Amino acid sequence: MRRRAPGRSRAAIVTGAVVALGATAGGVAFATGAVGLGTGGAPTTSGSALPSATAAVTRGDLVDRDSQDGTLGYGDTTSIVNRGQGTVTWMPAEGQVLTRGSALYRLDTDPVILMYGTMPLYRRLATGVDKGADVRQLERNLRALGYTGFTVDSTFTSATAAAVKEWQEDVGLPETGAVDVGQVVFRPGPVRVDTAKLGVGDVAAPGAAALDVTGTSRIVTVELPVSDQRLARKGAAVKVEVPGGETVDGKITAVGAVAHEDSSDQDQPRGDTEATIDVTIALSATSSTGAIDQAPVTVEFTSEERKDVLSVPVAALLALSEGGYGVQVVDGSTSRIVAVQTGLFADGRVEISGDGITAGTKVGVPST
Repeated sequence: MRRRAPGRSRAAIVTGAVVALGATAGGVAFATGAVGLGTGGAPTTSGSALPSATAAVTRGDLVDRDSQDGTLGYGDTTSIVNRGQGTVTWMPAEGQVLTRGSALYRLDTDPVILMYGTMPLYRRLATGVDKGADVRQLERNLRALGYTGFTVDSTFTSATAAAVKEWQEDVGLPETGAVDVGQVVFRPGPVRVDTAKLGVGDVAAPGAAALDVTGTSRIVTVELPVSDQRLARKGAAVKVEVPGGETVDGKITAVGAVAHEDSSDQDQPRGDTEATIDVTIALSATSSTGAIDQAPVTVEFTSEERKDVLSVPVAALLALSEGGYGVQVVDGSTSRIVAVQTGLFADGRVEISGDGITAGTKVGVPST
Protein backbone atom coordinates (compact mmCIF):
# COMPACT_ATOMS: atom_id res chain seq x y z
CA MET A 1 0.00 0.00 0.00
CA ARG A 2 1.42 3.35 -1.01
CA ARG A 3 1.59 6.29 1.38
CA ARG A 4 -1.53 8.45 1.23
CA ALA A 5 -1.19 12.06 0.16
CA PRO A 6 -0.58 14.29 3.20
CA GLY A 7 -3.67 15.93 4.59
CA ARG A 8 -6.21 13.50 3.06
CA SER A 9 -7.75 11.48 5.86
CA ARG A 10 -9.14 7.94 5.70
CA ALA A 11 -12.54 9.27 6.79
CA ALA A 12 -12.69 11.63 3.82
CA ILE A 13 -11.83 8.84 1.38
CA VAL A 14 -14.46 6.48 2.78
CA THR A 15 -17.24 9.09 2.90
CA GLY A 16 -16.62 10.11 -0.69
CA ALA A 17 -16.92 6.50 -1.83
CA VAL A 18 -20.14 5.95 0.09
CA VAL A 19 -21.92 9.02 -1.20
CA ALA A 20 -20.93 8.25 -4.79
CA LEU A 21 -22.23 4.70 -4.44
CA GLY A 22 -25.42 5.86 -2.74
CA ALA A 23 -26.42 7.83 -5.79
CA THR A 24 -26.07 5.02 -8.30
CA ALA A 25 -26.12 1.53 -6.75
CA GLY A 26 -28.57 -0.75 -8.53
CA GLY A 27 -30.38 2.19 -10.11
CA VAL A 28 -31.97 3.11 -6.73
CA ALA A 29 -31.51 6.65 -5.47
CA PHE A 30 -29.66 6.16 -2.19
CA ALA A 31 -28.42 9.71 -1.76
CA THR A 32 -29.20 11.53 1.51
CA GLY A 33 -32.96 11.95 1.92
CA ALA A 34 -33.92 9.28 -0.63
CA VAL A 35 -33.79 6.26 1.68
CA GLY A 36 -35.24 6.07 5.13
CA LEU A 37 -36.00 3.72 7.96
CA GLY A 38 -39.46 2.80 9.10
CA THR A 39 -40.96 3.71 12.46
CA GLY A 40 -38.79 2.52 15.32
CA GLY A 41 -35.81 2.00 13.05
CA ALA A 42 -37.23 -1.02 11.19
CA PRO A 43 -35.76 -1.43 7.69
CA THR A 44 -37.98 -0.34 4.80
CA THR A 45 -38.50 -3.01 2.13
CA SER A 46 -37.48 -1.89 -1.33
CA GLY A 47 -39.45 -4.52 -3.23
CA SER A 48 -37.81 -5.86 -6.35
CA ALA A 49 -35.43 -2.94 -6.95
CA LEU A 50 -32.39 -5.16 -7.07
CA PRO A 51 -28.78 -4.00 -7.31
CA SER A 52 -26.75 -4.79 -10.40
CA ALA A 53 -24.24 -6.82 -8.36
CA THR A 54 -23.98 -8.37 -4.90
CA ALA A 55 -21.30 -9.48 -2.45
CA ALA A 56 -21.54 -11.82 0.51
CA VAL A 57 -21.04 -10.75 4.10
CA THR A 58 -17.98 -12.69 5.30
CA ARG A 59 -16.60 -13.54 8.73
CA GLY A 60 -12.89 -13.27 9.40
CA ASP A 61 -10.07 -11.07 10.64
CA LEU A 62 -9.59 -7.45 9.57
CA VAL A 63 -6.20 -5.77 9.86
CA ASP A 64 -5.57 -2.06 9.34
CA ARG A 65 -2.20 -1.86 7.58
CA ASP A 66 -0.28 0.95 5.97
CA SER A 67 3.12 1.12 4.30
CA GLN A 68 5.66 3.90 4.71
CA ASP A 69 9.11 4.59 3.29
CA GLY A 70 12.03 4.16 5.66
CA THR A 71 15.81 4.04 5.73
CA LEU A 72 17.91 1.08 6.82
CA GLY A 73 21.12 2.07 8.57
CA TYR A 74 22.82 2.34 11.95
CA GLY A 75 20.98 5.34 13.36
CA ASP A 76 22.28 8.75 14.28
CA THR A 77 25.98 9.51 14.49
CA THR A 78 27.71 10.99 17.51
CA SER A 79 31.18 12.45 17.72
CA ILE A 80 34.08 11.26 19.83
CA VAL A 81 35.97 14.37 20.85
CA ASN A 82 39.73 14.23 21.28
CA ARG A 83 40.96 15.27 24.74
CA GLY A 84 44.67 14.70 24.27
CA GLN A 85 47.42 16.44 22.33
CA GLY A 86 49.59 14.91 19.64
CA THR A 87 49.92 13.64 16.08
CA VAL A 88 47.51 11.04 14.79
CA THR A 89 49.45 7.86 14.03
CA TRP A 90 46.54 5.45 13.47
CA MET A 91 42.83 5.60 12.69
CA PRO A 92 40.35 2.71 12.38
CA ALA A 93 38.65 1.95 9.07
CA GLU A 94 35.15 3.21 8.39
CA GLY A 95 32.64 0.50 9.25
CA GLN A 96 34.93 -1.11 11.84
CA VAL A 97 33.27 -2.17 15.10
CA LEU A 98 35.19 -1.35 18.27
CA THR A 99 34.51 -2.96 21.64
CA ARG A 100 35.60 -2.45 25.25
CA GLY A 101 39.37 -2.27 25.55
CA SER A 102 39.92 -1.47 21.86
CA ALA A 103 41.92 1.49 20.63
CA LEU A 104 39.71 4.17 19.10
CA TYR A 105 42.74 5.88 17.52
CA ARG A 106 46.37 6.61 18.42
CA LEU A 107 48.19 9.85 19.24
CA ASP A 108 51.98 9.72 19.12
CA THR A 109 51.47 5.91 19.01
CA ASP A 110 49.64 5.94 22.36
CA PRO A 111 46.13 4.43 22.15
CA VAL A 112 42.94 6.18 23.21
CA ILE A 113 40.97 3.32 24.73
CA LEU A 114 37.22 2.65 24.56
CA MET A 115 35.52 1.67 27.81
CA TYR A 116 31.81 1.29 28.59
CA GLY A 117 29.90 3.81 30.66
CA THR A 118 27.66 6.84 30.53
CA MET A 119 29.75 9.29 32.55
CA PRO A 120 32.46 11.11 30.61
CA LEU A 121 35.98 11.06 32.01
CA TYR A 122 36.12 14.63 33.31
CA ARG A 123 39.12 14.42 35.66
CA ARG A 124 42.39 12.57 36.16
CA LEU A 125 41.78 9.41 38.18
CA ALA A 126 44.56 8.51 40.59
CA THR A 127 45.18 7.50 44.20
CA GLY A 128 43.76 10.13 46.52
CA VAL A 129 41.05 11.56 44.25
CA ASP A 130 37.65 12.14 45.80
CA LYS A 131 35.25 9.22 45.77
CA GLY A 132 32.94 9.18 42.77
CA ALA A 133 30.83 7.27 40.27
CA ASP A 134 33.57 7.78 37.67
CA VAL A 135 35.97 5.71 39.80
CA ARG A 136 33.42 2.90 40.07
CA GLN A 137 32.87 3.05 36.29
CA LEU A 138 36.61 2.68 35.62
CA GLU A 139 36.95 -0.20 38.08
CA ARG A 140 34.01 -2.04 36.53
CA ASN A 141 35.74 -1.86 33.16
CA LEU A 142 39.05 -3.04 34.56
CA ARG A 143 37.28 -6.00 36.15
CA ALA A 144 35.44 -6.78 32.89
CA LEU A 145 38.78 -6.74 31.07
CA GLY A 146 40.16 -9.34 33.47
CA TYR A 147 42.09 -7.26 36.01
CA THR A 148 41.69 -8.14 39.70
CA GLY A 149 43.14 -7.41 43.15
CA PHE A 150 40.89 -4.43 43.94
CA THR A 151 37.35 -3.82 45.13
CA VAL A 152 34.85 -2.34 42.67
CA ASP A 153 33.61 0.70 44.58
CA SER A 154 33.86 4.46 44.39
CA THR A 155 37.36 4.72 45.90
CA PHE A 156 40.60 4.80 43.87
CA THR A 157 43.00 2.86 46.11
CA SER A 158 46.58 1.69 45.72
CA ALA A 159 45.11 -1.66 44.60
CA THR A 160 43.23 0.16 41.85
CA ALA A 161 46.45 1.92 40.83
CA ALA A 162 48.25 -1.44 40.59
CA ALA A 163 45.53 -2.78 38.29
CA VAL A 164 45.72 0.40 36.18
CA LYS A 165 49.51 -0.05 35.80
CA GLU A 166 49.03 -3.63 34.64
CA TRP A 167 46.40 -2.51 32.13
CA GLN A 168 48.62 0.32 30.87
CA GLU A 169 51.48 -2.07 30.31
CA ASP A 170 49.24 -4.39 28.30
CA VAL A 171 47.83 -1.68 26.00
CA GLY A 172 51.05 0.27 25.54
CA LEU A 173 50.43 3.34 27.68
CA PRO A 174 52.94 4.88 30.11
CA GLU A 175 52.70 2.91 33.37
CA THR A 176 51.73 5.70 35.74
CA GLY A 177 48.96 3.99 37.71
CA ALA A 178 46.73 7.01 36.96
CA VAL A 179 44.26 7.50 34.11
CA ASP A 180 44.53 10.84 32.32
CA VAL A 181 41.50 12.44 30.67
CA GLY A 182 42.83 11.88 27.15
CA GLN A 183 43.56 8.16 27.60
CA VAL A 184 40.02 6.73 27.87
CA VAL A 185 36.67 7.46 26.22
CA PHE A 186 33.52 6.10 27.83
CA ARG A 187 30.59 5.11 25.61
CA PRO A 188 27.42 3.15 26.53
CA GLY A 189 28.54 0.14 24.47
CA PRO A 190 30.35 -0.96 21.31
CA VAL A 191 30.61 1.58 18.51
CA ARG A 192 30.82 1.38 14.74
CA VAL A 193 33.09 3.86 12.97
CA ASP A 194 31.05 6.00 10.59
CA THR A 195 33.58 8.67 9.62
CA ALA A 196 37.15 9.43 10.63
CA LYS A 197 37.31 13.18 11.23
CA LEU A 198 41.10 13.19 11.56
CA GLY A 199 43.65 11.51 9.34
CA VAL A 200 47.02 9.97 10.00
CA GLY A 201 49.54 12.80 10.28
CA ASP A 202 47.01 15.37 11.51
CA VAL A 203 47.83 17.28 14.66
CA ALA A 204 45.00 16.62 17.10
CA ALA A 205 44.18 19.41 19.51
CA PRO A 206 41.92 19.02 22.55
CA GLY A 207 38.28 19.62 21.60
CA ALA A 208 38.60 18.46 17.99
CA ALA A 209 36.22 15.75 16.74
CA ALA A 210 38.23 12.59 16.12
CA LEU A 211 35.56 10.11 14.99
CA ASP A 212 31.87 10.00 14.17
CA VAL A 213 30.40 6.74 15.40
CA THR A 214 27.06 4.94 15.48
CA GLY A 215 25.62 1.98 17.29
CA THR A 216 26.41 -1.49 15.98
CA SER A 217 22.86 -2.75 15.35
CA ARG A 218 21.02 -2.22 12.07
CA ILE A 219 17.88 -0.16 12.57
CA VAL A 220 15.21 1.37 10.38
CA THR A 221 14.10 4.98 10.71
CA VAL A 222 10.82 6.30 9.34
CA GLU A 223 9.70 9.93 9.05
CA LEU A 224 6.03 9.23 9.74
CA PRO A 225 3.41 11.86 8.86
CA VAL A 226 1.64 13.12 11.97
CA SER A 227 -1.68 12.20 10.36
CA ASP A 228 -0.56 8.54 10.46
CA GLN A 229 0.63 8.67 14.07
CA ARG A 230 -1.92 5.96 14.97
CA LEU A 231 0.38 3.47 13.20
CA ALA A 232 3.29 3.95 15.59
CA ARG A 233 3.04 2.27 18.99
CA LYS A 234 6.21 1.47 20.92
CA GLY A 235 6.66 -2.29 21.07
CA ALA A 236 4.40 -2.98 18.08
CA ALA A 237 5.55 -5.50 15.47
CA VAL A 238 6.15 -4.41 11.87
CA LYS A 239 7.29 -5.97 8.62
CA VAL A 240 10.23 -4.47 6.73
CA GLU A 241 10.88 -5.10 3.04
CA VAL A 242 14.62 -4.75 2.48
CA PRO A 243 16.54 -4.40 -0.82
CA GLY A 244 16.18 -7.58 -2.81
CA GLY A 245 12.54 -8.08 -1.83
CA GLU A 246 13.03 -10.04 1.40
CA THR A 247 10.63 -9.21 4.24
CA VAL A 248 12.03 -9.29 7.79
CA ASP A 249 10.47 -8.81 11.22
CA GLY A 250 10.93 -5.63 13.21
CA LYS A 251 9.70 -3.94 16.38
CA ILE A 252 9.10 -0.26 17.08
CA THR A 253 11.57 0.81 19.77
CA ALA A 254 11.04 4.57 19.83
CA VAL A 255 8.43 7.08 18.69
CA GLY A 256 9.42 10.73 18.53
CA ALA A 257 7.48 13.20 20.65
CA VAL A 258 8.41 16.28 18.60
CA ALA A 259 7.02 16.87 15.11
CA HIS A 260 9.20 18.41 12.42
CA GLU A 261 8.89 19.22 8.76
CA ASP A 262 9.35 16.30 6.39
CA SER A 263 12.83 16.59 4.88
CA SER A 264 12.23 14.00 2.14
CA ASP A 265 11.09 16.55 -0.46
CA GLN A 266 13.57 19.41 -0.67
CA ASP A 267 11.67 20.98 -3.61
CA GLN A 268 8.58 21.74 -1.53
CA PRO A 269 8.34 25.30 -0.17
CA ARG A 270 8.77 25.55 3.58
CA GLY A 271 5.40 25.08 5.28
CA ASP A 272 3.88 23.07 2.39
CA THR A 273 5.08 19.68 3.65
CA GLU A 274 3.27 17.68 6.32
CA ALA A 275 4.90 17.50 9.73
CA THR A 276 6.44 14.16 10.64
CA ILE A 277 7.64 12.28 13.70
CA ASP A 278 10.66 9.98 13.86
CA VAL A 279 9.99 6.29 14.37
CA THR A 280 12.85 3.88 15.14
CA ILE A 281 12.55 0.17 14.40
CA ALA A 282 14.86 -2.62 15.54
CA LEU A 283 15.17 -5.66 13.31
CA SER A 284 14.92 -9.18 14.69
CA ALA A 285 18.15 -10.96 15.57
CA THR A 286 17.57 -13.45 12.74
CA SER A 287 17.06 -10.80 10.05
CA SER A 288 19.47 -10.78 7.13
CA THR A 289 19.95 -7.31 5.66
CA GLY A 290 23.16 -7.74 3.72
CA ALA A 291 26.26 -5.57 3.91
CA ILE A 292 24.78 -2.29 2.65
CA ASP A 293 25.37 0.50 5.15
CA GLN A 294 22.30 2.50 4.17
CA ALA A 295 19.36 1.66 1.92
CA PRO A 296 15.69 2.58 1.34
CA VAL A 297 13.14 0.11 2.72
CA THR A 298 9.36 -0.20 2.98
CA VAL A 299 7.81 -0.64 6.43
CA GLU A 300 4.37 -2.20 6.86
CA PHE A 301 2.66 -0.98 10.02
CA THR A 302 -0.36 -2.61 11.66
CA SER A 303 -2.41 -0.08 13.64
CA GLU A 304 -5.42 -2.21 14.55
CA GLU A 305 -6.69 -5.77 14.18
CA ARG A 306 -10.18 -7.17 14.66
CA LYS A 307 -10.62 -10.91 15.04
CA ASP A 308 -13.60 -12.94 13.77
CA VAL A 309 -15.83 -10.07 12.62
CA LEU A 310 -18.41 -9.64 9.86
CA SER A 311 -17.37 -7.41 6.99
CA VAL A 312 -18.41 -6.24 3.53
CA PRO A 313 -16.68 -4.28 0.78
CA VAL A 314 -16.60 -0.58 1.66
CA ALA A 315 -18.52 0.07 -1.57
CA ALA A 316 -21.54 -1.74 -0.07
CA LEU A 317 -22.14 1.05 2.46
CA LEU A 318 -25.00 3.48 1.81
CA ALA A 319 -25.45 6.90 3.41
CA LEU A 320 -28.83 7.09 5.24
CA SER A 321 -30.91 10.25 5.48
CA GLU A 322 -31.16 9.80 9.26
CA GLY A 323 -27.37 9.66 9.44
CA GLY A 324 -25.08 6.68 9.66
CA TYR A 325 -24.85 3.85 7.17
CA GLY A 326 -26.85 0.96 5.85
CA VAL A 327 -26.51 -1.89 3.36
CA GLN A 328 -28.93 -3.14 0.72
CA VAL A 329 -29.71 -6.72 1.75
CA VAL A 330 -30.79 -8.90 -1.17
CA ASP A 331 -33.13 -11.84 -0.45
CA GLY A 332 -34.20 -13.66 -3.57
CA SER A 333 -36.14 -11.24 -5.78
CA THR A 334 -36.49 -8.55 -3.11
CA SER A 335 -34.15 -6.22 -1.29
CA ARG A 336 -34.29 -3.98 1.73
CA ILE A 337 -32.11 -1.38 3.40
CA VAL A 338 -30.74 -2.39 6.80
CA ALA A 339 -29.04 0.10 9.10
CA VAL A 340 -25.63 -1.10 10.29
CA GLN A 341 -22.99 -0.12 12.78
CA THR A 342 -19.52 0.18 11.27
CA GLY A 343 -16.22 -0.74 12.89
CA LEU A 344 -12.73 -1.09 11.45
CA PHE A 345 -12.01 -0.07 7.84
CA ALA A 346 -9.16 -2.10 6.33
CA ASP A 347 -8.04 -3.41 2.93
CA GLY A 348 -11.14 -2.15 1.15
CA ARG A 349 -13.54 -3.77 3.63
CA VAL A 350 -15.45 -2.54 6.65
CA GLU A 351 -16.60 -4.30 9.80
CA ILE A 352 -20.42 -4.17 10.19
CA SER A 353 -23.14 -5.40 12.52
CA GLY A 354 -26.93 -5.06 12.29
CA ASP A 355 -30.27 -6.85 12.57
CA GLY A 356 -30.25 -10.01 10.50
CA ILE A 357 -26.72 -9.48 9.21
CA THR A 358 -24.93 -12.84 9.24
CA ALA A 359 -22.12 -14.52 7.31
CA GLY A 360 -23.38 -15.27 3.81
CA THR A 361 -25.95 -12.45 3.67
CA LYS A 362 -26.02 -10.91 0.19
CA VAL A 363 -25.62 -7.13 -0.06
CA GLY A 364 -25.69 -4.81 -3.03
CA VAL A 365 -22.48 -3.40 -4.50
CA PRO A 366 -21.74 -1.40 -7.66
CA SER A 367 -21.13 -3.50 -10.73
CA THR A 368 -17.53 -3.64 -11.92
